[in-house]
Amino acid sequence: MKHVPNLLTLLRLILVPVVWKLMWDGRYDLGLALGVVATASDAIDGWLARKFSATSKIGALMDPIADKLLVAGTYLILGHRLDAPAWLVWIIIGRDVLILLFAAAAWMFTTIRDFPPSRWGKLSTLIQILTLLVILGNRVNGMTLAWDVERFMIRLCAAMTIGSALHYSWLAIKRLRARNH
Repeated sequence: MKHVPNLLTLLRLILVPVVWKLMWDGRYDLGLALGVVATASDAIDGWLARKFSATSKIGALMDPIADKLLVAGTYLILGHRLDAPAWLVWIIIGRDVLILLFAAAAWMFTTIRDFPPSRWGKLSTLIQILTLLVILGNRVNGMTLAWDVERFMIRLCAAMTIGSALHYSWLAIKRLRARNH
């Protein structure tokens, strides 16, 4: 049971290029299905890791990478295909770049080596994924979700992403100040 969470994360990493290819080809039906599988595997691996105390350093590293690759790559493709607003794609990618820059600076110039996700960051990622599912659901033949729901989710996603970027910035500054005192 100890390795199951990491195997589920590995499965998600393997699914990433498959989902990207499906999205690129406009196969939103299969992309949506695999996106749901990937999202479920993310929830299950986190639950299993906590329930059975099966957390690991490799899992803590791979899990957010799998999430970021899946979410950011899918948004980039949807933005390119004009199925997601470019401004939303910039906000999502900008937040991730900001977090990576803070982590890189901390890694290079301090002794900080752990970068735990915040609750706001996790909530933001969840909203990003749900927004993706709504966007894809609206584009799959035969599925007609309310377009108002999509517009609401896009705005909520933007607000949560900006909010979590501000929160991560505040946490980074707070941690840096604490290390210097």
